[in-house]
Amino acid sequence: MKKPEKTNVMRILDQKKISYEAHFYDSEEAISGMEVATVLGQNPKQVFKTLVTIGASKRNYVFVVPVWAELNLKKAAKAVGEKSIEMIKSKELLPLTGYIHGGCSPIGMKKFFTTTIHETAREWDTIIFSGGKIGCQVEVALEDLAKVITFAVQDICE
Repeated sequence: MKKPEKTNVMRILDQKKISYEAHFYDSEEAISGMEVATVLGQNPKQVFKTLVTIGASKRNYVFVVPVWAELNLKKAAKAVGEKSIEMIKSKELLPLTGYIHGGCSPIGMKKFFTTTIHETAREWDTIIFSGGKIGCQVEVALEDLAKVITFAVQDICE
């Protein structure tokens, strides 16, 4: 396998001098987060997915949750002070974030959205999430991630 090229996420981490580990897998299309964890031989409790939502106020929010879990929309809305939130439509993802479904990362979106990470992330020295394209994940310590994006850590899952 040829050495994959760096993604914007990796360039941003490099720029901020943040140490990370890149994980690559072969896939042309989006696969589930559980499949990603399996392919990489990683614990699904340590592998996270990035979900983009829209609130009743029409503001967008990003939630980063373990791949085995479901986002609880009521808890998520409460976490960001919204009456309600819902997932954005898949076709809205690219124009809004610059990322496609299956390759969405909390780092390097077109603009920053209020971000909340599920509290189980604190249980790990590092968490693994999309490196900004299908087939690429990055592993970063939570305290290092805080040097790149602003986020809250709360219970937002079922």
